[in-house]
Amino acid sequence: MVGAGVAASTAGHVRAESSAPHSQGAAAMEDPREKYPKPPFKSQQQPWPGLARDMDPRPDHGEKSYKGSGRLQGRKALITGGDSGMGRAAAIAYAREGADVAINYFPSEEADAREVVEIIQQAGRKGFPIPGDLREEAFCERLVAEAVQKLGGLDIVVCNAGRQQAKQSILDISTEDFDATMKTNLYAPFWIIKAALPHLKAGACIIGTTSEQAYDPSPDLYDYAQTKAATMNYVKSLAKQLGGRGIRVNGVAPGPIWTPLQVSGGATQQKLQHFGGQTSLGRPGQPAELASIYVQLAASDASFATGNIYGSGGGTGQP
Repeated sequence: MVGAGVAASTAGHVRAESSAPHSQGAAAMEDPREKYPKPPFKSQQQPWPGLARDMDPRPDHGEKSYKGSGRLQGRKALITGGDSGMGRAAAIAYAREGADVAINYFPSEEADAREVVEIIQQAGRKGFPIPGDLREEAFCERLVAEAVQKLGGLDIVVCNAGRQQAKQSILDISTEDFDATMKTNLYAPFWIIKAALPHLKAGACIIGTTSEQAYDPSPDLYDYAQTKAATMNYVKSLAKQLGGRGIRVNGVAPGPIWTPLQVSGGATQQKLQHFGGQTSLGRPGQPAELASIYVQLAASDASFATGNIYGSGGGTGQP
C-alpha cells in the first residue's frame, strides 16, 4: 500500500526521468543509509514547541530538493503545524505542486513560519500565516474561517500539529499536561474538521498525522501514544462517514523523524543523542522524505485511497 502510494507520488515529481536506466537526465541513485545525518547527535534542548532553524543538524523539509509538476494545481490547503516537521514539508510540496496554502502554528514559531510562507510565495502561490493556539475551540473555528476567506475556499485539510512530551512515569504527568496533549492532538482536529466540513466538496480530502506510536507505543510517551492511536481510528471512522459525500480521509504514520518535537521535550537527552539509530537504515527520517506521501494522498489520482494509513518508518514502524 505504502509502496504504491510513494511510487506514484515519486513518479509525479520526477517524471522527466527517462525509462532508460543510463540515459541523459536520469536521476542519480542514492543510498538511503547515507542520505541524511546519523546518530550520535549533539545534546540540545529548546523550550516547547521549538524551532527547526535552531536544530543541529537542521532538518530537511525539501526546501531545495522538492520539485513539483502541477499535481495540485489550483487546490486550497490548510495545514496545522505548517512551520516545521511534516507540516512544513507538506506546505512546501503543495505549493510547488500548484496549491495555495494557509499554515497554522504556535505564535512563538513565527520565525520558522515566515520562512515557509516565503518559500510558498517563491513558488508563485499564495501563502498565508495564521498563528494561534489550537487548544482553544474558538480559535480553531476562526482558523478555518480565515483560511477559507483568504484562500477563497478549502479542499485540503491537513491536521498535523502535535504535542509530545516525554515523561518516564504516568505519575509525572499532571492533569494540565495530559489535557494540553489531548486538546492539541485530538480536540483540535475535531474542532477544525467540524468547522471545515461545510466548505468541503466532493473531491476534497482530509489528512491526519498519526505515528508509529499508534502501533508500538514507547513507555515514556503514554499520553502522546494514546492520541496517535485515536488519530488512526478517527481517520478510519471519518473515511466511512464521509465517503458518501466524495470526501477522502487518510493518515500518515511517521517513524522517528528529526523535528522540533524531539528537542523541545519529546525525547530525553539520551534518546535524542541516539535518535533513529534503531531503524533498519541506522538514522532518523527527515520531513522531506514524507512530503511525497502527503502529496499523493491529496492528489486526484489517489481517488480510491480513503481510510488508509500510510507509513514511513525506516523499517521499524507500522503499518
